[in-house]
Amino acid sequence: MPILSAPDGTELACHVLGQGRPLVVLPGGPMRASAYLGNLGGLDAHRQLWRLDLRGTGESAVPADPATYRCDRLVDDVEALRLHLSLERMDVLAHSAGGSLAMRYAARHPDRLGRLALITATPWALGMPATAEDRLAAARLRESEPWFTDAFPAFEAWLAGSGDFDPVFLPFFYGRWDDTARAHADREEDETNDDAGDLYGADGAYDPDVTRTGLARVAAPVLVLAGELDGGPRPALARRTADAFPAASLPLWTGVRGPSAVGRASPADRDHLASVPGMDTEMRTVQANGITLAYRAWGPQDAPPVLLLHARGADGADWSEIAPALAAGTRRVYAPDLRGHGRSDWPGDYGYEAMRDDIHALLGAFGIARADVVGHSLGGAVAYLLAQHSPHLVRRLVLEDVPAPFPLDPPRPPAERPDGDLPYDWAMILATDQQRNAPNPVWWDHMGRITMPTLLIGGGPTSPIPQEQIAGLADLLPDARRVTVDAGHLVHEARPEEFLAAVGEFLSPAARTPS
Repeated sequence: MPILSAPDGTELACHVLGQGRPLVVLPGGPMRASAYLGNLGGLDAHRQLWRLDLRGTGESAVPADPATYRCDRLVDDVEALRLHLSLERMDVLAHSAGGSLAMRYAARHPDRLGRLALITATPWALGMPATAEDRLAAARLRESEPWFTDAFPAFEAWLAGSGDFDPVFLPFFYGRWDDTARAHADREEDETNDDAGDLYGADGAYDPDVTRTGLARVAAPVLVLAGELDGGPRPALARRTADAFPAASLPLWTGVRGPSAVGRASPADRDHLASVPGMDTEMRTVQANGITLAYRAWGPQDAPPVLLLHARGADGADWSEIAPALAAGTRRVYAPDLRGHGRSDWPGDYGYEAMRDDIHALLGAFGIARADVVGHSLGGAVAYLLAQHSPHLVRRLVLEDVPAPFPLDPPRPPAERPDGDLPYDWAMILATDQQRNAPNPVWWDHMGRITMPTLLIGGGPTSPIPQEQIAGLADLLPDARRVTVDAGHLVHEARPEEFLAAVGEFLSPAARTPS
């Protein structure tokens, strides 16, 4: 079980299930240990789940300062987990009260979010609590249940403040009231830190105006999932939550409520969650250069090919919002996992030239004589090495915020491996750091061999890549153009519309030649 330290020294525990690209999971309660979520109804078959026990719950330590239980104070713990995983951006799934923590995180760190799923999350962070009327309206949908006659009056009295909490109305918090649900409810008292829960929403926890302003800058795809039987949130309130994000989808699951939407999902529910936009994990493999490369593909097989190469630490799923738009019936788009990443082989040799040769062999395995190639960061370096080595394979080249092959000054120090399983081979991090510190001088000397039209996209002053290096590359290449999108290093994630506009125009059908 991985243990990490929060900024204030509190030890935080994570429970890791499954394999694949990490999915950080924030539990509800508020302040209930993550154990109640289990494997999210089988979602660990598609993703590697990192279930975080919030401080003071489950296996995580009790903090010295109880005020740090407040929702906005927990944002630093979530960011500590991202840093622990060495991810430039991470996918997050949050349930119930954990949704407000996820929204506070997204508002504070919009560029660090890959994808976000809010599962039956009441939007306290937006100043929109579920009302008693919402909860009673959802409860009335259960009037055919055998327990309804006894449960509803007690529930109504509790919501009105004229009655105490009564376990008789616990069924309203579950989509199916069966033995599994009863056992789940019986564990709640032992799994919940009630004192911490009382402080979770203390004054200052949410700040709806600040949260809304921050969420307006979230370019990542967001799934807001509402259950038909859920009173917090009702589907209408979930829609208002989705409206706070620039790119949110809102499917409605009928007959589902609360924990049934995650920890007790049916097989059909699991398929739905695995196939929502941004969560598609269908993989294919191909033998290339003596190893197995995993890849994703979009678009008609006979359409002109485009190859998308991801950054270090990511995988082909990084392009899952860009690739469908590029395909759009006019292109065949491929997004492989580079060696040492995701579900491709982790062979131990991580030279840039080896990655280049993998892509050369992959194109051969697909029978592609010529393709447009788009590369981000490390993937951009692999792309320009391919264009130098085999210019006949590359029709047009797009380099997104790519580092020039100059020695780092000062050199990057040896990195310390984070605890726990990683979605990439740590040896790849060490090997690529060495090559960034001392790149092969031939890589720069051979830039003149890149004669095909090339588009360089810089991330502007907030990017860690020196933008003067990107300008220098553009000046050196015979047929280059350069655009700057002030989005930081993750241009295609933070500003997908601007990225697609620039790339789509550059890869215009009028300039194509047969592959």
